[in-house]
Amino acid sequence: MDTSELIKKVRRIEIKTRGLSKHIFSGEYHSAFKGRGMSFSEVREYQYGDDVRNIDWNVTARTGEPYVKIFEEERELTVMLLVDVSRSAFFGTRRQLKEELATEICAVLAFSAIQNNDKVGVLFFSDRIERFIPPRKGRQHILRIIRELITFEPQGHGTDIGQALRYFNNLVKKRSICFLVSDFLTDGYADALRIVGRKHDLVGIHLYDPLELELPQAGLWRVNDAESGQTTWLDTSSPAVRHAWRNRFRQWHEGCRHAFRRAASDLISIRTDESYVRALIQFFQKRVGHAA
Repeated sequence: MDTSELIKKVRRIEIKTRGLSKHIFSGEYHSAFKGRGMSFSEVREYQYGDDVRNIDWNVTARTGEPYVKIFEEERELTVMLLVDVSRSAFFGTRRQLKEELATEICAVLAFSAIQNNDKVGVLFFSDRIERFIPPRKGRQHILRIIRELITFEPQGHGTDIGQALRYFNNLVKKRSICFLVSDFLTDGYADALRIVGRKHDLVGIHLYDPLELELPQAGLWRVNDAESGQTTWLDTSSPAVRHAWRNRFRQWHEGCRHAFRRAASDLISIRTDESYVRALIQFFQKRVGHAA
């Protein structure tokens, strides 16, 4: 992809996702993710109904009139996007590749975050730590993240979610909102997930293609595993083969759901041929409902 094509693609993604974050997600995001706590704002004269525990006794003693402390929510948060860039991300049979879907979702979340004055950072991982972009604010920073999402070429082929979570947990000391974007076609990450879930607000975004769930009845197929490089032949006309394929995906998916439940963290599942807008809105509304 040459520079002019890259600029056009970044601009298209910015126009689409920035518009979505501004008109749809900004309020939902703000409501779903609260600040770290309450910080002191000012003092004012006591009014009927004010909590007496907030009386500022020093100011009250100086003025002879009761004054109370006013607090406001600390809105500034750090949002980290942990993005799986292993070979299986470059797969898709319907509207878009999983990698393209991940790019749009990350862009929407990033623009929603900066509209709330939050910082955004990214960690790319495969079977190794590929690249870390420290959290910052601003449109130019988000455009850089989008460019990296579009053009990044990983060195590794496989997936090691546990390693990525441990690296993130050691690197980011303050509590943050962590979106883990992957197809989760691996295992061995449950313990790391629980550790991160205790320290951070962790949300998994599980991306999958319809073909990973269900094989069509289309005769003999040659199938290549993008991460291992292994090739095998599948007789898709066989009900037993299609059943085994379906069960394999469901085992991966149930293992993922179970790991996030044990980590007391949220998980969103999104198909490549479905609207991520609807899935994200439902998630945000669910978060707000639980917090109410």
